[in-house]
Amino acid sequence: MIEKESIRIIIEGFIGVIILGFLFYRSIIGIIFLSPLIILYYQKKRKVIIAKRKLQLNIEFRDGINSLSAALSAGYSVEQGFTEALLDLKSMYPKGAMIINEFAYITKQIQMNIPVEKALRDFASRSGIEDIISFSEVFSTAKRTGGDLTKIIKTTTDIISNKIEVKREIVTLIAAKKFEANIMKIVPAGILCYLSLSSPEMLKPLYHNLFGILIMTFILGVYLCSYKLIDKIVDIEV
Repeated sequence: MIEKESIRIIIEGFIGVIILGFLFYRSIIGIIFLSPLIILYYQKKRKVIIAKRKLQLNIEFRDGINSLSAALSAGYSVEQGFTEALLDLKSMYPKGAMIINEFAYITKQIQMNIPVEKALRDFASRSGIEDIISFSEVFSTAKRTGGDLTKIIKTTTDIISNKIEVKREIVTLIAAKKFEANIMKIVPAGILCYLSLSSPEMLKPLYHNLFGILIMTFILGVYLCSYKLIDKIVDIEV
């Protein structure tokens, strides 16, 4: 994951812990007590970002093998096809796009006389994406047995395209539900914040004494469990 994203997530987690520490304990000790939540928040956001990057790479890979198929249809060899596909991708995606970096690396490996199928297996292994792994295996088998690579790549592209469209439809359908879930997660803390600002005297007995700390810790525990439960309900893997 990009370093800037990691720093941003840590800052977000730290701010969240400060807010919770103030709302539930109003003390530095409370903030320190809740600091492990930063790690949990980082791990959760990291999984979300990785999932988004995998989906984006899957889409870019579909375009990559589509360009490769066009190059093979034009009469280029497989090795030359990756070079042509890379040029095509550079006109489609901005500099630094994941698929451009990957195809550039594959092209460099080919220039170093590393077999194409080995370079693809390496890419598939690093990506951890099912479609890329499957394509690598099919490609290796076809290359070894002398199959029609152009037809195989075209068929694979169609299959991946259909799967990506289904994934996009699922993401679109659950987007509204995730938005509602995010609002539900904010509401309890929002209510406590409102009461802290509008009626501070009413909440005063809940702070800086053992009974109040126990009550607020219990409420916080229920809140965090509800937060996690909501995440599980809307966490549909695509």
